[in-house]
Amino acid sequence: MKTSLKLIKNDPWLKPYEAAIQGRYDYACYKEQQITQGKALSEFANGYLYFGLHRLEQTWVFREWAPHASQIYLVGDFNQWQKDEAYALRRLENGVWEGIFPAEAMQHGQYYKMLVIWPEGEGLRLPAWGRRFVQDEATKIFSAQVWHPQQEYKFQHKDFKAKTNPLLIYECHIGMAQEEEKVGSYEEFRTQILPKIAANGYNAIQIMAIQEHPYYGSFGYHVSNFFAASSRFGTPEELKHLIDDAHGYGIAVIMDIVHSHAVKNTEEGLGLLDGDPGQYFHIDHRREHPAWDSLCFNYEKTEVLHFLLSNCQFWMQEYHFDGFRFDGVTSMLYKSHGLGESFNGYGDYFNLNQDGDAICYLTLANKLIHEVNPNAITIAEEVSGMPGLAVKFKDGGIGFDYRMAMGIPDYWIKIIKERKDEDWKPGDIWWELTNRRADEKTISYAESHDQALVGDKTIIFRLIDADMYWHMNCDDDHFMVNRGIALHKMIRLLTLSTINGGYLNFMGNEFGHPEWIDFPREGNGWSHKYARRQWSLADNGFLKYKYLYAFDKAMIQLIKKVRGFANKKPIQRCANDGDQILAFERGNLLFVFNLHPHQSYEGYGIMTQAGKYQCILNSDAPQFGGFGLTDDKVEHFTHSDENCEFGLEWLKLYIPARSAMVFKRS
Repeated sequence: MKTSLKLIKNDPWLKPYEAAIQGRYDYACYKEQQITQGKALSEFANGYLYFGLHRLEQTWVFREWAPHASQIYLVGDFNQWQKDEAYALRRLENGVWEGIFPAEAMQHGQYYKMLVIWPEGEGLRLPAWGRRFVQDEATKIFSAQVWHPQQEYKFQHKDFKAKTNPLLIYECHIGMAQEEEKVGSYEEFRTQILPKIAANGYNAIQIMAIQEHPYYGSFGYHVSNFFAASSRFGTPEELKHLIDDAHGYGIAVIMDIVHSHAVKNTEEGLGLLDGDPGQYFHIDHRREHPAWDSLCFNYEKTEVLHFLLSNCQFWMQEYHFDGFRFDGVTSMLYKSHGLGESFNGYGDYFNLNQDGDAICYLTLANKLIHEVNPNAITIAEEVSGMPGLAVKFKDGGIGFDYRMAMGIPDYWIKIIKERKDEDWKPGDIWWELTNRRADEKTISYAESHDQALVGDKTIIFRLIDADMYWHMNCDDDHFMVNRGIALHKMIRLLTLSTINGGYLNFMGNEFGHPEWIDFPREGNGWSHKYARRQWSLADNGFLKYKYLYAFDKAMIQLIKKVRGFANKKPIQRCANDGDQILAFERGNLLFVFNLHPHQSYEGYGIMTQAGKYQCILNSDAPQFGGFGLTDDKVEHFTHSDENCEFGLEWLKLYIPARSAMVFKRS
């Protein structure tokens, strides 16, 4: 089957690699036919309806795929954790094991595991398809939990459709979302944090660390139980309620899904579930990830595709997630995991270092997700710049809706660290923020959770550093704090206003949350002090965090109200590196930035479209911690002279130093 290869038509530089792009397309078509036999992918990816523990009318049925096992028993509260023939599974075809038990054999809330016996040994294991696992506080050991509450959660907003132009994402972590020094809950997030996000104008949340993971400090990236929502935050019903309420606010819910690797733990994870190290993972040198201390899936195996694709469909059907941000995509795309690779030219993307089976899996996952929900959102966390990642499959791509613009936060860190304020060049900034593939949508961001982790610094901390501890009172006129607040606002507005798909902010960073993120661990005395969000800093009214919070809300609300904002191409009107002035249009909005640290400009001329201009957002306004040097009620009119060309006219403005303004043309 031939693809139109629109990917190559849009980018002729890919022509030398047409065979490789056609090959990955053909392989995905072949694999889909092989695993589905002509049926829908959603019919293939429904393993969660068959495997795991299910309550029928009068019985319980339990199934597990464990081809290397010779015997399997369920042990738990219901049989004093002893091997019991009454709880033995019988072997079916293709390595599937099944047990059918009477209704009284187990009760909601009881704990259990599998006792798996194989030719070389035996061990207690957690079911791969289990939906509920609970960690013992004392031993830190997980057990599966029988979960069949009397009252199933009934969704109230079943027909929700995400609004994605522009897509404004609030990245969040349930456990660290509250202010108390503890692990937060789904319920606390739903009642306390969700209303804040809605009020600020974000139309999507991206939730991290949902899939169950043994070590809280892993940030959810060492997953053990792929079909289970982490019990440390609450119950499945409480997560469903959270998602349902988000939909009620008009907020889409994206899950940070980890299919790039899995935890090495054997008792909790999949690593040695039936005694065979190759059941789900590679068995050669590719088995262990060299940088992450984890196991790498063998995407060539049909059973692995079945497991992971079913996992995607499960979270959408069972919990009503609206899509996924796939973590670690670069690691999946390359046999080298992208480690030590430079990616300086197109040849680096098509040099036989690519993992064709992983690429095929990602392609099929995107097809499945959009088959289940045509309005679903898929985002790739990918740093190498693989062409076609966020291009439709039918056009020769891998099918993601967006890719993370991971170079943008790196750029902001670089210039903050390495350049004096006088050396911030508008032309360079414009290039970094708008240099992207024309046929792929991106998620722009100034910083995410990655930039806030211990060992790194947030933007506000890089700008102000220790002065944050002493000079954030509203009545404290401090140079470094004033500079940091002004640049923080400008960096965020620059990043947001130049998007070509969506924008992302990590919770708390919008108001300049101080310090880093450090989860409880032995090295910090298992403290939660840095694994929380101090909302009171922005809410108490006497600290300057409130100014950043107010500005973030204003800029998000402004962009959100512009219909189809991401489709309106940004057109540069001025990029004067000497004056440090940048101006560009999007639709009927004109964005003007003065990056100069001390030079304000009176009557600065910007050649733009003719009309009347009104300032609708000003970072220098007093309510945003600025100096209020302009009268934003003044209407500005363009005028022409002999130097005007292409139907443009001069707009003369007063532009204060270190400020950003947005004007609306009428």
